[in-house]
Amino acid sequence: MPEKLKLLVTGLNGVVGRALRPALEDRYELFALSRSGVADLPEDRVFRADIADIDSLNPAFEGIDVVLNLAADGGLSSPDGMDAPWDSMLQNNIVGAYNVLEVARRSGVSRVILASSGATANGYELEEPYKSLVSTEDVDLPESWKMVNEFSEPKPISLYGVTKLFGEDLGRYYALTTSMSVINLRISSCGPVDKAGPGRAQANWASYRDLQQLTIKCIEAPPEVKFDIFWATSDNRKLFRDNSHAKEVLGYTPQDGVR
Repeated sequence: MPEKLKLLVTGLNGVVGRALRPALEDRYELFALSRSGVADLPEDRVFRADIADIDSLNPAFEGIDVVLNLAADGGLSSPDGMDAPWDSMLQNNIVGAYNVLEVARRSGVSRVILASSGATANGYELEEPYKSLVSTEDVDLPESWKMVNEFSEPKPISLYGVTKLFGEDLGRYYALTTSMSVINLRISSCGPVDKAGPGRAQANWASYRDLQQLTIKCIEAPPEVKFDIFWATSDNRKLFRDNSHAKEVLGYTPQDGVR
C-alpha cells in the first residue's frame, strides 16, 4: 500500500480549516501548524508556531509533500472580519505568506496551496449587474451577465483583499523562480454553517463538499500545473465568480449550488 501524502495545513482551526479537515484527514497524513494547537491530532503532528516568525516554522516543514496555507487575519475567522488591524494582516497575510513559501522552498516541499479570497474582486459587487446578483432585495435579474474569471481585473475594496492579491503574486514569483508549484484558491462564501445565507452567498457560495473536492484536486494536480488561480464556488444560479477554469484544468465537478 503506497504511503499517504504528507500534508501540512496552517490555520486548521479556522472556518475553512474545519470545513476541509474531515476530507483531508481521511485522505492524507495530516500535520498542523498553529499558534494555539489543534485538538484530536497526534501530538507529533501538531506544531505550535507563528507564521510571522520564520525561524519557528522549520520543524513543521520537514518531510512534508504539500502545504495548504489557510492562516490569515481578515477573513471569516477574524473577530474584525475584513476590517482586521493592518499590523496583524501585514504579519499574517504578507510576512506570513512569504515565510510559508520560503520555508517550503528550503524544505523541498513540492507544492504550496495558498488560500486566496473573493475579496480580491469584491469591487465588482458595487457595479451592475453584480450589485443586483448579491442584493438581499427582491430585484429583477438580468438575463445574462459577464463572468468574473481568474484573469479579470482585480478589484479589492479592502486591505484584506490587497493582502490576498499580494499572496497570489508572491506565489507566482515562487512558481517562476523555484521548482515548487503554487496554486491559489480564491475561496468564496464558506461560513461556519454549510448553507448559503441571503444576499452575496446566493451568488458566491461554496459548499463544504465542493470546497473539499476542489482542494483535493489542487493538492493532487499534475506537476504541469505549476502556477494557477482557481475560484472556489459551487454552481449557483446567480454565480458570477467563474469556476469553469477549475473545471477545465482540474476536472472540478461541483455537486452543489443555490438554485
